[in-house]
Amino acid sequence: MALKVREVKGTNRACAALAMLGVMSLAASSAHAAMNFCAAPAMQTSERTNADPGVKALVKMVQSRVNDQPKPRAKLHTEGTLPHEGIYDESVEAEKDLGLMRDAALAWRATGDERYLRLVDRFLFAWTTTYQPSFNPIDETNFESLILAYDLTASALPVKTRNAANAFITKMVSGYIDDMDKQPRPLTGSYRNNWQSHRVKLVAMGAFTIDDRKLINAAQRLFIEHIGDNIAPDGSTVDFAERDALRYVTYDLQPLVTAALAARRHNRNWLPERAQSGATLAVALNWLTPYALGTKTHDEFVKSSVPFDAKRREAGLPGYSGQWDPRNAAELFHLAARLDGRYAPVALRLAPAPPAWLAVCLPLPAR
Repeated sequence: MALKVREVKGTNRACAALAMLGVMSLAASSAHAAMNFCAAPAMQTSERTNADPGVKALVKMVQSRVNDQPKPRAKLHTEGTLPHEGIYDESVEAEKDLGLMRDAALAWRATGDERYLRLVDRFLFAWTTTYQPSFNPIDETNFESLILAYDLTASALPVKTRNAANAFITKMVSGYIDDMDKQPRPLTGSYRNNWQSHRVKLVAMGAFTIDDRKLINAAQRLFIEHIGDNIAPDGSTVDFAERDALRYVTYDLQPLVTAALAARRHNRNWLPERAQSGATLAVALNWLTPYALGTKTHDEFVKSSVPFDAKRREAGLPGYSGQWDPRNAAELFHLAARLDGRYAPVALRLAPAPPAWLAVCLPLPAR
């Protein structure tokens, strides 16, 4: 935040100095206010000792890596490749930085320990000044963690890091919007399947984080369009029809639920938003619920029309043959429970606790 004080003389100068201190104090305290995506208020000192076990586990993990150095890459690529092919292994290893900076941001918000903020600062600056967006949403979906890290710490970061991160997120969001908007309508191929869900997620999270009204409106427009393109009125998805796999239903829906959570923090309720076809995200979650509860079962990828699915099955990758394991939807339903408490029983049946980062970020289900 740039602060400008008019030159004054005598006692007025002292008053101006006091005013400056007051503004600076307000700016510092805002670092602990609830921001765009996560609730995660800072704990009071008396509460730290009795912190939630999930919080303590996350903080302990970050503490063990507090002196780690970032390993940014200009390019990541995992889409369409198997382990040990191309730069798959290097990309997966580098992407661990993104999760660490998110967790460090949450640890800082939970404890106020400046060591965690410094970790976020050096990792965020390194990545946002090194990585060059490819606008491949499968390769870049994990940048949601970088966006969350910035979201949680922005007001406390040095100006150079804040400026670099803001410019990076603006470039990524604008690039994705431009790419989607130049496609002919009706959208086809990867512009109506799970790839588009990941594009919409990154656009929504980034737009709300930098609070750009034009980009936010584009995110909402693209979200509703994709609901109509990807989700049938009965709640089934394009990917289920093409891949014959519930694995890909979760790939469709989890990014959209995450986008809706970003919107919810800005008082926009996207869960019941209805496309012209009548489809909604809520109907899709309801469609998946019987499979998640085990009242329906499904053998995965039996009739998939995508050759890469057969390649992964032949390579022995787990989850590409046999019956779908409902636990694969645990994070999806824990996220959905933050949108609507009706999904909490499903989430808790799949996993008794959400992932550590989500337990700290949004500790209570929606009511």
